[in-house]
Amino acid sequence: MMKKMSISTSKTSLVLFLCQIISALDVPLDSKLLEELSQPPTITQQSPKDYIVDPRENIVIQCEAKGKPPPSFSWTRNGTHFDIDKDAQVTMKPNSGTLVINIMNGGKAEAYEGVYQCTARNERGAAISNNIVVRPSRSPLWTKEKLEPNHVREGDSLVLHCRPPVGLPPPIIFWMDNAFQRLPQSERVSQGLNGDLYFSNVQPEDTREDYICYARFNHTQTIQQKQPISVKVFSMDSLNDTIAANLSDTDIFGAKPVTERQPVLLTPTGSTSTKVELRGNVLLLECIAAGLPTPVIRWIKEGGELPANRTFFENFKKTLKIIDVSEADSGNYKCIARNALGSVHHVISVTVKAAPYWITAPRNLVLSPGEDGTLICRANGNPKPSISWLANGVPIAIAPEDPSRKVDGDTIIFSHVQERSSAVYQCNASNEYGYLLANAFVNVLAEPPRILTPANKLYQVIADSPALLDCAYFGSPKPEIEWFKGVKGSILRGNEYVFHDNGTLEIPVAQKNNAGTYTCVARNKLGKIQNEVQLEIKDPTMIIKQPEYKVIQRYGQVSFECIIKHDSTLLPTVTWLKDNDELPDDERFLVGKDNLTIMNVTDKDDGTYTCIVNTTLDSVSASAVLTVVAAPPTPAIIYARPNPPFDLELTGQLERSIDLSWLPGDENNSPITSFVIEFEDALHEPGVWRYQTEVPGSQTTAQLKLSPYVNYSFRVIAVNRIGRSQPSEPSEQYLTKSASPDENPANVQGIGSEPDNLVITWEPLKGFQSNGPGLQYKVSWRQKDVDDEWTSVIVANVSKYIVSGTPTFVPYEVKVQALNDLGYAPEPSEVIGHSGEDLPMVAPGNVQVHVINSTLAKVHWDPVPLKSVRGHLQGYKVYYWKVQSLSRRSRRHVEKKILTFRGNKTFGMLPGLEPYSSYKLNVRVVNGKGEGPASPDKVFKTPEGVPSSPSFLKITNPTLDSLTLEWGSPTHPNGVLTSYTLKFQPINNTHELGPLVEIRIPANESSLILKNLNYSTRYKFYFNAQTSVGSGSQITEEAVTIMDEAGILHPAVGAGKGYSEILFATSPVMHTVRPTFYKVQPLYPRIRNVTTAAAETYANISWEYEGPDHANFYVEYGVAGSKEDWKKEIVNGSRSFFVLKGLTPGTAYKVRVGAEGLSGFRSSEDVFETGPAMASRQVDIATQGWFIGLMCAVALLILILLIVCFIRRNKGGKYPVKEKEDAHADPEIQPMKEDDGTFGEYSDAEDHKPLKKGSRTPSDRTVKKEDSDDSLVDYGEGVNGQFNEDGSFIGQYSGKKEKEPAEGNESSEAPSPVNAMNSFV
Repeated sequence: MMKKMSISTSKTSLVLFLCQIISALDVPLDSKLLEELSQPPTITQQSPKDYIVDPRENIVIQCEAKGKPPPSFSWTRNGTHFDIDKDAQVTMKPNSGTLVINIMNGGKAEAYEGVYQCTARNERGAAISNNIVVRPSRSPLWTKEKLEPNHVREGDSLVLHCRPPVGLPPPIIFWMDNAFQRLPQSERVSQGLNGDLYFSNVQPEDTREDYICYARFNHTQTIQQKQPISVKVFSMDSLNDTIAANLSDTDIFGAKPVTERQPVLLTPTGSTSTKVELRGNVLLLECIAAGLPTPVIRWIKEGGELPANRTFFENFKKTLKIIDVSEADSGNYKCIARNALGSVHHVISVTVKAAPYWITAPRNLVLSPGEDGTLICRANGNPKPSISWLANGVPIAIAPEDPSRKVDGDTIIFSHVQERSSAVYQCNASNEYGYLLANAFVNVLAEPPRILTPANKLYQVIADSPALLDCAYFGSPKPEIEWFKGVKGSILRGNEYVFHDNGTLEIPVAQKNNAGTYTCVARNKLGKIQNEVQLEIKDPTMIIKQPEYKVIQRYGQVSFECIIKHDSTLLPTVTWLKDNDELPDDERFLVGKDNLTIMNVTDKDDGTYTCIVNTTLDSVSASAVLTVVAAPPTPAIIYARPNPPFDLELTGQLERSIDLSWLPGDENNSPITSFVIEFEDALHEPGVWRYQTEVPGSQTTAQLKLSPYVNYSFRVIAVNRIGRSQPSEPSEQYLTKSASPDENPANVQGIGSEPDNLVITWEPLKGFQSNGPGLQYKVSWRQKDVDDEWTSVIVANVSKYIVSGTPTFVPYEVKVQALNDLGYAPEPSEVIGHSGEDLPMVAPGNVQVHVINSTLAKVHWDPVPLKSVRGHLQGYKVYYWKVQSLSRRSRRHVEKKILTFRGNKTFGMLPGLEPYSSYKLNVRVVNGKGEGPASPDKVFKTPEGVPSSPSFLKITNPTLDSLTLEWGSPTHPNGVLTSYTLKFQPINNTHELGPLVEIRIPANESSLILKNLNYSTRYKFYFNAQTSVGSGSQITEEAVTIMDEAGILHPAVGAGKGYSEILFATSPVMHTVRPTFYKVQPLYPRIRNVTTAAAETYANISWEYEGPDHANFYVEYGVAGSKEDWKKEIVNGSRSFFVLKGLTPGTAYKVRVGAEGLSGFRSSEDVFETGPAMASRQVDIATQGWFIGLMCAVALLILILLIVCFIRRNKGGKYPVKEKEDAHADPEIQPMKEDDGTFGEYSDAEDHKPLKKGSRTPSDRTVKKEDSDDSLVDYGEGVNGQFNEDGSFIGQYSGKKEKEPAEGNESSEAPSPVNAMNSFV
């Protein structure tokens, strides 16, 4: 053991200590870099602390180290310098510190027994190995002793002592007989931990003279044998006979019969004992009792439970085994031996001590001059270990002083180190049970940055895939890494990039615009260096025409196409597979550039054909099925299946073969290609016919191989190209003789169903495979890698056997052998199985979360020890859930999400996180049994993100020069709102936009009144919210200031569309002041904001269009949920509204708008429902006063005209009424212009022109319903009407409109058509 050293510790402030910690540099494993950097020695390989060697072989004591410059080596033996040059038997390997002691050429191992230590030294320090205690193994003979025979009365207890010789290491003990067969053990007879053989009570069958104890010394591969021990058991009957024969009739004596006895402990003795075990070892406690009947042993822990999953019972529960013990396992363990007559118990007081073990082992430090650092050495044990430090192998108290070094107990603090501060430090933690020694160097380097990634390295990735650009670097101090796009581009930042600690730049989703030159810059205070790499983004490989399902007649020709599109710089290779295997080696298969052709197709060509396209960067595939059908026969020749063979005859009967002959039937114009021979086993499977063999069609005899113990009969089936004949009549029966099985069961497996069992399964042999009566199975198993004998059972009529009481998830060797009444099958092959899995014991540790951005995080964890998995490691599960939103501070129902990472992966990405939220997660290991315990919950928070759009934006209270805006805060603020931004600009019906005005609004406001606006002007508004990260998505609205207060109509708010609009009419009396407009071309054509206003039998459709002028629109509609084809209506001109007629009341319709000539471009679907049929509530115009007066005036005028006509007719004159009407047709009743569908489109130039001559609009600005094609009652649902989203009436139309029944609440007066026309502007 290393010598303990005491170092005085100072009370350094913890705060100061933490402030001085600087993370050490990581030196990349780059061979060229490692060759250039100076480095103190590091021990890389050494022999174990307790090194037991074979005295017959050379002794090799290992010591390997690395360093720059390469270290030199020296040794000490028993604390003094070991001069290798003075001992001819000792050599040191070249460029190594490993010693080779030549024993095979005359040396004696005992002469070199001792404590060795290796030192590796260069100019930067010295590292030392552990103290290596070298001892030769010993396997002494048994001392000669005279063994007296043991005479024991039946029912008494007996102990046969082994007392093996003391060896190094201790031998393994087992009992055998003269035939080298292990003596059977049971609850009554068993071997103790000390090697003795214990009999709880002896029976007559225990009488034998060859109880032999063997000691196996594994190190020297020798076995020593004790002299045989003789045991003679006297039964009560024989003892009474013997006594009676030697006594006279007058003597009265009788041996007592076998009496039952209550338990007595054979080992340990007394009522209590103590046991000390070291942490991490296996605790073995033993209780063996005598008694009749044989006692049963039970174990308990006083004041607690036996540790689950670590407790095992061995030696028929006489031995309690607890693995991986810890201090918590200390306590009193009681064994209780019980039989029908009573019980006895023993208490073992267990104390768990601990040799030192690491809490924090010191780690190498690479520092630059002037930096600070710490070496920490923390260990624990029982008793608490002492910590001592050495510098370059010398106790630090007497080592050369270093002003930058300060020792504080288990910590060395370095301040403002210089290059001379480089050294190797050793930490020794020791107590009475052992020691730990660790080397850790401090290497002070001053190195400018170096970039290890080759210059101008080319990276090629497929679009929409991740791109990883490497920038491996080194420098001291640790350089800072920055990335730039291009040579003189700006530094890369933002969520679209991920910057890794090793310098790698990750573009999660690479696009075409990410291609180009990227520059990596590494800088520290000693310099700067940069490196350029190239990124190329390639188009993905696609199969634009895939192979299709084909049905082809036999002997025809078929072709599959596989036309691909790929990046022009990538060279694709096309491979064809049939049924996921290579194409048959057949000249009928022709592989072309983009197709596969099969000539002269046969039935064997049936299957799935797959086209696989591979490039150096990606791979795609597509498959199609080929079905081959029979070709139609020619009328002249009738082809059919052959007639069945006949006249079957058996000859040449032998035990394992027989000759079968037959006569073929008619081949029916298609030659017989083969004969299929089937057999029936009337003994095991009567009525079941199985395949035997197949012979060519030219052959009418066959020699058939037979199996034993089968009652055969045969039949023959003829085959031609058309198909198979009916089977022939069966042959006579032939019963073969019995034999031992020829084969063993197949598919043997060993899989545990419970933590303490092993389920062995196999496929049982068929009846004809049994080869004889009495088919059984010999099931054998033994634990793998454990020196144990096979355990076997023989079972019948089953295909499963369960082995109970196995350790959890350990490998077993398993085999199953068939046997019958005549013998065994050949020796079966062994398979490896495992006993049952149990839930993992340990949770993953060191769970760390790295938040990459507001919606993505990366979680790391340390893998659990494979020993604790207790099953097949399937992976890890990460449970994570949102605790609360940091912006609202309100908790909600926890919805846990689970991500599974397969295999031994130790990290994973958590996508889809909500910004500015608090999350928790834990990690669990998963095996075949289930999940292990969860790691402690880890809390992490996502940073702020940009908010979603405001929940709504309403524009109300339009006046001549103002609008009122109201809005709702974003549904997902994703952070703390800082403000709102409002932008607006005037817009007219030709998509011309005026100047843009921007207003910043405090975050606590929810409404705003905009004043000083232009009257009768449409405005477009853009509204969004901001957090400290940036602006969120915006919501848009449009509204119009009014021209005449009397002309305001109630606004219609579009629900469910994400926005609302204010709709109104203007008066032609007032003048509009127009702002300066700028023509804005849309970036791409789109149709959006499709809205509908439905009545009983019609619906008004309006939309907004952005794109090139002069687009031709169409409207498609159909019943919602129906699979019928869409109905299509063409819209005249380029207007943005249309009226669908002839609809069914109370029906849901789907509608969409498209533009012809734009590659099938169309809007998203909208759904509306027509109103139910209801009685019309039209206002009776006959009750209106103005109408009565007008009718009276018309009646008077007609009367006057009749009088005038009557007078003129009487005078003989004619009045050409019809000709005048034809010459001066009323313009108001002429059809509208069909070319553009307009009705007097209103424009700026015509705002103030008088109405056309001949207009029948009365001076009071009213219109009779039957005279006006523009009346709102024709298309609306009352005075409120319905409006398009651009502010126009839904009554706009193209072509001549038919009158529709009016619905809704109508006013007593029809609106002015002039007002309606102004609304079109």
